[in-house]
Amino acid sequence: MPLSEHEQRMLEQMERALYAEDPKFATALEGSGLRTYTRRRVYQAVAGFLVGIALLMAGMVAQQVWLSVVGFLVMLGCAVLAVTGWRKAPKPGEQPAAGAGPQARRQGRQKRSMMDRIDERWQRRRDEQQGGQ
Repeated sequence: MPLSEHEQRMLEQMERALYAEDPKFATALEGSGLRTYTRRRVYQAVAGFLVGIALLMAGMVAQQVWLSVVGFLVMLGCAVLAVTGWRKAPKPGEQPAAGAGPQARRQGRQKRSMMDRIDERWQRRRDEQQGGQ
């Protein structure tokens, strides 16, 4: 779910404050993130795929059908994880934008306006509660 405008502004303010307080730490955090996480996940999926091949072969050698089926399912699951992780990984030098993923494109304007209305109602209620106290 994409962030509202208010949440995006708050996040940007927190980022600016972090850079102002400790630029070295903020720069170190910038290098890690979604790209590193997805790359690590793809590597884990490839390792799991290899384990699945080993289970499949072991099941064939031991003539245990259930072990071969488990190996195939492990291979299939890891292949799906690797492909989805590879697609989600941002390109080198690219900053992932908040709410710019394929889901946000599919939702279209109508969904965003509904979220804006909900956000406005929430803000109105909060303001009314604070004014009444």
